[in-house]
Amino acid sequence: MTNRLGDYLRARREQVRPADVGLPAGGGRRRVQGLRREELALLAGISSDYYMRLEQGRDQHPSGQVLDALATVLRLDPQATAYLHELARPITPRRSEQVPASILHLIDSWPATPAYVQDRLTTVVAANRAATALGPCYAVGVNLMRTVFLDPAEREFRLDWDETVTDGVGILRASFGADLDDPDLVALVEELSAGSERFRELWARHDVRARAGHMVRFAHPIAGPLDLHSEKLPIANTALTLVVFHAEAGTASADAVQRLVAGERV
Repeated sequence: MTNRLGDYLRARREQVRPADVGLPAGGGRRRVQGLRREELALLAGISSDYYMRLEQGRDQHPSGQVLDALATVLRLDPQATAYLHELARPITPRRSEQVPASILHLIDSWPATPAYVQDRLTTVVAANRAATALGPCYAVGVNLMRTVFLDPAEREFRLDWDETVTDGVGILRASFGADLDDPDLVALVEELSAGSERFRELWARHDVRARAGHMVRFAHPIAGPLDLHSEKLPIANTALTLVVFHAEAGTASADAVQRLVAGERV
């Protein structure tokens, strides 16, 4: 069974430099990257032995006060702190991954607005015609994590590829929370770890990211450069996310998307 809490604490401890928390950088040769266990324990106000039990998985349910103290020393932001607390709670039952009929009707009513629905694993489970016109990666059944890491064409298509994959790995980890033993997730992580060094690096960091809207830039083979807003909206009472792309009205990108969806030459 995965030592979720211990693995996370270790990964985050290794990313905090002594100078970040007011400790001298010297003190002899350091055998570890980042903080030592005893340094983190001291700064968090807990015993070294207790922290050792947390990191080794012998105690997986510390109090909220202990978690908050560790989060402060590890310089975790609110999203990462919430994730730390989630790792110390029992795994919640999986929510539905059935796409509501109302969502299907909604995205189909947007003829020129690319939109799709993805599950926790980032597999596309529904998409409108505009989304599939934007790119084959948005077709139903495609796993976006697998595509962006293993398909070389994605590096050409996504002008902000590294930012995209960095955020994507953090969102993937946050989406599963403490449920890191999910067999589908384990299989995907093993596949991507074997095929992508960049994925291995990002997964080992244990970063978490919130779903948030941002600007994406595509180099479309037909439409040319596209600057689109991407909105990621959780679907209530499900483990699904609705993703919508839209361009600023009156821009070249908006015109290009309109003509791309209509099947015209751009």
